[in-house]
Amino acid sequence: MKKVVVLDARAGKDYSEGHVPGAINVTWQSLSNMQPKQGETGWGVVLPPDQLAEKIGSLGIDGSKSIIVYNDPKGLGEEGRVLWMLRIAGLKDSKMLNGGFPAWKAFGGEITQDVPPVNPVAFKITTPDNSLLATTDYVKNNMAGIKLLDARSPEEYSGKTNHGEKALGHIPGAISIPYNNAYNDDGTIKGIPELKEMFNKAGLKPEDDIVTYCTVGIRSGFLAEILRMCGYEKAKNYNASFSEWAGAGLSVEK
Repeated sequence: MKKVVVLDARAGKDYSEGHVPGAINVTWQSLSNMQPKQGETGWGVVLPPDQLAEKIGSLGIDGSKSIIVYNDPKGLGEEGRVLWMLRIAGLKDSKMLNGGFPAWKAFGGEITQDVPPVNPVAFKITTPDNSLLATTDYVKNNMAGIKLLDARSPEEYSGKTNHGEKALGHIPGAISIPYNNAYNDDGTIKGIPELKEMFNKAGLKPEDDIVTYCTVGIRSGFLAEILRMCGYEKAKNYNASFSEWAGAGLSVEK
């Protein structure tokens, strides 16, 4: 483990009950702006570069080691959201642990409750990779030229339920691809050929300008990373997602 940094993206309670030795607990919220309320502008979006760099440095990450992020596949794709934020910060040598914590346990990996010491370092984001990020204005101004993917559940997409957004339904023209369609039944991520077939059936092409969204960019962050893994290199995560879209009173459909 000395050659890599391991990040546990689960909630603090789950981390405290047992984790991979040496893993540092990093929730998506810790790297995001949680000051606004849901529906208000900026709720849950990735921190500005200077604040994001400070948070990453406080974890002892200086960019010299590979980073592995894990979660529990029964979650909301938090490992993908954390990975997406690390890549915005320029930490390209970052990966998800396939199958997450359950796979580690099934493999017979050691589990501990010990919290590793962390030595903060000075980390600087020279140029944030904003090609990974879509804003509300970007989506509004490019509706005709992008492929919108709704990473939420079919029930949320159809308007039967939601996660606290101020409207029911989905952004007009969006295609429903629930984020958890990328998982096998055992919680591992499907192989690239199977994933590409799923995206192809949805009418996606590698050269498309794709924007994923969910409630606040967690599930869609995971889906965007899966898309890029499969060669859809223009995939962006609409971080503020449907919470900000609905909160702004923009049009929706069911």
